[in-house]
Order: sequence, then structure tokens, then C-alpha cells
Amino acid sequence: MSVATRASVAASAVALTLGIVTQPTGSAAQTSGHGRSDRGHVQGHIPILDKPTRRFEKSRQMARHGTQRIEARRDAARSGGSTDDSGGFPSPESVGVSSSTLEAISACESGRDPSAVSADGAYHGLYQFDYGTWASMGGSGDPADASPEEQTYRAALLYSRSGSSPWPICGS
Repeated sequence: MSVATRASVAASAVALTLGIVTQPTGSAAQTSGHGRSDRGHVQGHIPILDKPTRRFEKSRQMARHGTQRIEARRDAARSGGSTDDSGGFPSPESVGVSSSTLEAISACESGRDPSAVSADGAYHGLYQFDYGTWASMGGSGDPADASPEEQTYRAALLYSRSGSSPWPICGS
């Protein structure tokens, strides 16, 4: 096949694809007479949008969680609730972890800097959480942006579940 013929075939394929993708969902150009294709995709579903959609939903969930925390603090302040310096988070001892243990870990991990970020950007805060671990302990957003009290509470939860293994150097 000549170069000109290959270019023509490629241009035709691109034009056909763009014509189908840009058609309104459910239009004759997109339907094949079946509600689902052989691969199980719902009619009108565009698989390439799955990942951005999941990210958007995760962002919405994190925003809702943050809003709920702010509203809970505001409600507590209005009702004369606790205004202690723990930021409304239970003490480490309430989950069976000593404060001195966590203080030693934070001193080793971050030099007791709640806004510390590792050189490679993977670990954040007093206890150098990565985003996945932070989220698994109920945190949202960047751990380094959370209050020291919240960071300590989430570290206590992690320590109570996993012991010192999340901090292989500083936890021993």
C-alpha cells in the first residue's frame, strides 16, 4: 500500500471516529440496535471518561467531608461544646496509644513540623503520611494542611491498627 493510500485510510478512520464520538448520546450513529455492546458497555458510555469521573467524584467526596467537619465544629462552638486545644479530636490514649510514643515518631519523621513534606513529595505532615494511608485513616486532603491534633489522632489510629510497622525506622 502506498504512503498516500495509508494516509487516506488513516484520515478516513479518524474522521469516522470523530463523527461517531461527537454525535449526541443515543443517536443513530452510535446505536447498533443493542442496549449493550459485546464488551458490556452501556449504550452512550464513553470509557475514556471513567478515570476523570472517578477523580471528580473523589474530589466531591473530600469536599463534602471537609464541609461536614467545619459544620460540626461550628455547631459545637454554638452549643457551647468543647473548645479545648485538641481541635475536637480524641487523645491518642483513647485508642490505646501513648502520646510519648507518637511524639517520638513525629520528632524522628518530621522534626515535629506539622507542615513537613518529604524531599520526593510523597510523605506529608508530622508523621509523614502518604495520601493513601491518610485517607484510609479517615483524613481528607493533604495531611500537612491538617491540624497537628488531627494528624496525631490519625497517627494514633494507624498505630493502634498496625503498630510501628508504618514507621520502619522511626517507629522501632
